Amino acid sequence: MDENALPPADDAAALPPPLGLPALHASHGGCWLREGRSADSMATRPIGKGEAIITAADTPLLLLNAPLVASRLGYPDLSGLDLLELFAFVHPARFVVPTPKGLAHALGLAEPADDGAVPAFYQQAAALLLAQCAAPDWAEREGAWTSLQGLIRLRWPWATLLQGAIAKPLRAERWLFTRLPEWDETPERPQPAQITLPDAAVHDRLAEITGVTAEPRPAQRAYAQATAQIFAPRATGAHPADRSPHMLLAEAGTGTGKTLGYLAPASLWSEHAQGTVWVSTYTKALQRQLRREAARVWGPAPATGRQAVVVRKGRENYLCLLNLEDALQGGFGGRAAVLAQLVARWAAYTQDGDMIGGDLPGWLGTLFRQRAITSLTDRRGECVYAGCPHYRKCFIERAARASAEADLVIANHALVMVNAARGKDAAQRPTRIIFDEGHHVFEAADSTFAAELTGSEGVELRRWVIGPEKAARGRRRGLSARLADVSSYDEDGAAAITAALEAAEALPGEGWLARVVEGNPSGPLEELLAAARTSVFARDESGGQDAGYALETEAAGLDGPFLEAAANAQAALAALRQPLMRLGARLEAIITDPPDWLDGQGRARIEGARASLTWRVDLIAAWEALLARLGGPADPAFVDWLAVDRVDAREYDIGIHRHWLDPMQPFAATVLGGAHGVMMTSATLRDGHGRDGPDDWDAAIARSGAAHLTRAPLLAAFDSPFDYAAQAEVLIVTDVAKGDIPGLANAYARLIEASGGGALGLFTAIRRLRAVHGRIADRLAREGLPLFAQHVDPIDTGTLVDIFRDDPRASLLGTDALRDGVDVPGHSLRLVVMEQVPWPKPSILHRARRAAYPAGGQAHDDRIIRARLAQAFGRLIRGREDHGHFVVLSAAFPSRLLSAFPAAAPVHRLSLDEALQRVRAGVSGRAITPADVQNVPEDPDVLR
Repeated sequence: MDENALPPADDAAALPPPLGLPALHASHGGCWLREGRSADSMATRPIGKGEAIITAADTPLLLLNAPLVASRLGYPDLSGLDLLELFAFVHPARFVVPTPKGLAHALGLAEPADDGAVPAFYQQAAALLLAQCAAPDWAEREGAWTSLQGLIRLRWPWATLLQGAIAKPLRAERWLFTRLPEWDETPERPQPAQITLPDAAVHDRLAEITGVTAEPRPAQRAYAQATAQIFAPRATGAHPADRSPHMLLAEAGTGTGKTLGYLAPASLWSEHAQGTVWVSTYTKALQRQLRREAARVWGPAPATGRQAVVVRKGRENYLCLLNLEDALQGGFGGRAAVLAQLVARWAAYTQDGDMIGGDLPGWLGTLFRQRAITSLTDRRGECVYAGCPHYRKCFIERAARASAEADLVIANHALVMVNAARGKDAAQRPTRIIFDEGHHVFEAADSTFAAELTGSEGVELRRWVIGPEKAARGRRRGLSARLADVSSYDEDGAAAITAALEAAEALPGEGWLARVVEGNPSGPLEELLAAARTSVFARDESGGQDAGYALETEAAGLDGPFLEAAANAQAALAALRQPLMRLGARLEAIITDPPDWLDGQGRARIEGARASLTWRVDLIAAWEALLARLGGPADPAFVDWLAVDRVDAREYDIGIHRHWLDPMQPFAATVLGGAHGVMMTSATLRDGHGRDGPDDWDAAIARSGAAHLTRAPLLAAFDSPFDYAAQAEVLIVTDVAKGDIPGLANAYARLIEASGGGALGLFTAIRRLRAVHGRIADRLAREGLPLFAQHVDPIDTGTLVDIFRDDPRASLLGTDALRDGVDVPGHSLRLVVMEQVPWPKPSILHRARRAAYPAGGQAHDDRIIRARLAQAFGRLIRGREDHGHFVVLSAAFPSRLLSAFPAAAPVHRLSLDEALQRVRAGVSGRAITPADVQNVPEDPDVLR
């Protein structure tokens, strides 16, 4: 049972009687309706989709996950009494897998035996949730009655039933904005002590956190010892360039225990040096895992006082209390207003206010509108800082201040890079950094240090300067509103704001894309985007064959009209940047010589506005530099191109892009240059087929930024402890033709049936994923094998993985996010199927890097493919008891790519029928032997 599950009921007699409302369950296997004239006459029967739609339209039904049911029925307007909404109200910030089985575990009820038993279970679960609201020991009672009154006014379907369960409190409830604790200002933390960690102390700390009964792991001890080297005092030299950080590249095979391996020396150093260690990840899944593992090292987070472990993300991940207040006061309407009430319930119980990957249920946004969730965060940088009435309760400010005092900060690659590039505050600039999932640092740097002048970016900047164009019921957030007191006090500041507002009119406005497509652009920036679109379509040689890809063309050989449009846009941007710079200078003057009215909160607000101004001025300057280069000679350090972004043949953005050919150059200058110790670790840092074979570190060094330092990095590699020869097989299926969608779908269905579910299907194209899912989902459901899919099911990726992990008979189809971010140990994942070799996406940027690769273009592509294959294979075996098969449906799989897999793992080229026999033989969890397979020649088909 889940650790967050409610106490189970003692027996059936202790349960309340089932709720006497009709209930509907729909899956790919069919639909079941439970109804009757009274509670005693209720009966469940299978029905068709048509009857289910008619019944749902006429009668409020109990159901679970209405958007998913609507998708199953093909009826998007479906609504009803969704048990997930009720759960979110009764138990905010509590985890539940949004399936009948998951809900049963969370409530301590027996799982429904089959699909036909689910509607009756819904009635029992609803009754139990309502009864918990009336129970005297309901932990989340506070604020419920007040929130319910708002939901009654919104006519929320559950409100009437909850009215009878929730009594009006005798005393007025503390509402959200008085309940939340305030953060306190703290003195700046002194510089950490310069210490060296003895090997014995590191080993003792590792033994302490793993437990004396833990299985000894020599590789983990050696790994921890190697990690300790990055915490040594940085060497000094006569020249600042000599003061490179201690840098370690550590490849640790799956199962090494690298998380606790690096947390042991990190915790030891933070304890004795009184400093902060930053651990950076690429995926939110690893952040959640790190939070759990850190609790083993530092203990649970205290209710009050200093937090030893803090999770930091970008501002756009956290609930903005001012946005929530606006939503509760009428800024949201309809279903979004109901969501705001449920989020307010969550905000009172959340651990840290993280809405994206935190303890807000991932499925909550999809029950309503994901855009409504993002509207409650600060995605546009419109924070008013100390001018906000909730500033002292702000989740973002609390996390930022807590991280300055923390022993461990868990962040993501992008935030670490942004803090290093923009951070003038030493407390927020990481100096000891561990990059877990280090194989993704290159692409994170590629995104962070790029310049992209696009229509959507221009609209965001315009909104930040001017405010929303359409009348809104919430507050205005333009510069003049945020800095009204500065305007009234400082004449020069007021003039700068006025000039900036006028200059921002040149930026793209609402509806810009429609105007550009129709040939009626407004203003110099929209005219530039129209010229870019014309150039892209004129030069396109693809014929629009793949609408899933952006259309691109090099930013070279551009004609006179385009360059004239670029010059006009550049002048417009300069006209905006100049008053923003003057405004920044006026704000600095006010801080330096403060007026009498400037209190502490006002000072903090102006300092926040200065920081926001600074990075937007830098952004505009980068755009100007990008445009200035369009007509000049090519700079070999950069790759420039024009693009029209599309999805499903629908255009959604147009832009001019510039990326570093080697983004590790700015990464080394901004992140590594200011650090004292850096570690990059992953199971796949090296390329197993490099110049010197498995020991070739050239690619890892190049993609880590270490090549740009004056001191060579430390190198360490630790093999996985797993017995891959006995635990896994790689099967290369040779008789599924490329491009044959029916054949591909048949292969997936038969493989999933052979394994009894537990399959992760990985695709390189969303179109093929959807086609395969549509052909096999119903077929598998009839066999009792649920199938879920990214880009098909209206469920966020994290929740899809939770569902997959929770049901050993379920299978999941997805794309890149599942190849890299899935940790499903045990029997729930025993088969990984790749539809084809994961070739790199053809693009102008890829072509440029391919041409610059020292070993040649094919070697560049092969390195990328081997890394993707290795990451995908890493999903399969996560523990010593795991067994499974890795299948690639590729008739012409190149032998040179086989080094992506562990050397001990057997690799076979065979037919689909032969692969099915091996998969069936392996589902018992025992090692595969030749006797398990019939008619499979071992030579020459056995490649290793």
